[in-house]
Amino acid sequence: MEEPTILIVDDDKWSQRQLALYLGKWGYKLLFAENGLAALKVLKKNRVDLILSDQYMPQMDGMELLKVAQREHSGIPFIILTAYESIENAVASIKQGAYDYIQKPINAETLQITIRRALGYQRLTEENSKLKDHLRGLYSFQNIVTNSPGMIDALKLAEKVTKSPSTTVAIYGESGTGKEVLARAIHFAGEGMKNKFIAVNCAAIPATLLESELFGHKKGSFTGADCDREGKFDLAQGGTILFDEIGDMPLDLQAKLLRVLQERTYERIGSNQLLKADFRVIITTHRELDKLVKEGNFREDLYHRINQFPIFLPPLRERREDIPLLIDYFLDVFRKELGKHLPGISEAATNVLINYHWPGNVRELRNCLERAAILSNEELIRPKHLGISSLETEKNAHGHKDDISLNITLNSDTFSLDAVIDHTLKAILKRCNNNKVHAAELLKVDRKMFYRRK
Repeated sequence: MEEPTILIVDDDKWSQRQLALYLGKWGYKLLFAENGLAALKVLKKNRVDLILSDQYMPQMDGMELLKVAQREHSGIPFIILTAYESIENAVASIKQGAYDYIQKPINAETLQITIRRALGYQRLTEENSKLKDHLRGLYSFQNIVTNSPGMIDALKLAEKVTKSPSTTVAIYGESGTGKEVLARAIHFAGEGMKNKFIAVNCAAIPATLLESELFGHKKGSFTGADCDREGKFDLAQGGTILFDEIGDMPLDLQAKLLRVLQERTYERIGSNQLLKADFRVIITTHRELDKLVKEGNFREDLYHRINQFPIFLPPLRERREDIPLLIDYFLDVFRKELGKHLPGISEAATNVLINYHWPGNVRELRNCLERAAILSNEELIRPKHLGISSLETEKNAHGHKDDISLNITLNSDTFSLDAVIDHTLKAILKRCNNNKVHAAELLKVDRKMFYRRK
């Protein structure tokens, strides 16, 4: 591993020599400049891992160099060297972005520890930046593959709301439709991605613990609170908090959440200190909240507050045109994850997937393809690899799971109940490819009806 390069900026030659003696002995590569202007020229021509700068120099001092370096060479740790009487100014430099300051005359041990910490901080910053770039790519809107008009409309809405971090977003859809994936895409596309994405599963955390999980608590605030603890609200500051399956949140906690959303403040349990709620709020649910409101199981005022910007994700059975796209996408993922040569999928297997009703939506499709990718011996994926019975596929192909729309037009002279029934039977028979058994199952009647009404 290449040793870090440190730029020493000081107009005092004796001070430069002293620093060079220490840093050279510790194995660092060194560059030198006598003031800020000279340092900027060095930075343009060389990779520098840390800047060690005196505070007072002619032409451009350390504070001015710090400002320019932050603007043009962000990410390089900056340490100020200062005399005792300039401590106040050195502290001010930290507020402006310096990593730390070292007081003159220089103590070798303090210098060595400070440099090590600064370089460690730089490595963490670079790793964090790379991780964020990876996550931004992983949860990009571009990774949500679709040709479905309904899904395209949902993505357009989601992209627009990324520019409004104070707006509460409500994502509705069946389990497995990708609600959390879309929530993460909103987070990583917005300014909030600089900080954390915190997901709270309202259905998985016991009601007795959920309040403490969200708000945090002070030591001694209740039995078992043996220390101060940060809550999810604390962790989400400057980022995003997702309330997954908010329909399962207890009513008493709903009232407290409403207050947080309205006042944008909260208090830890056992504390009177008001804390700012500086985070984006996204909620997801597979339940119809308006029905829960009518049943008395969800607060109406909270419903109207969180329904500020609703986005609806269609189930996979309503976007079958996306299934071939999703197949290609997931197989590419599994090629990388499994390190396996997967030639593709047969037409017969593709038809099975297109005709299946997918109660678990995209999540179930992914699981199905992962199983098939594991079972296939680096050959085309075939129906036998999918684990979907032909009966289930056949039923769906005849409309057992999809919504049914009948467009019947009758002349007023011949309009009657019998005429409506006859036209309905013909329409269903056509939908079921003239298979009377399937048509009867769909209508929930005896198939003999089709013979009696000839």
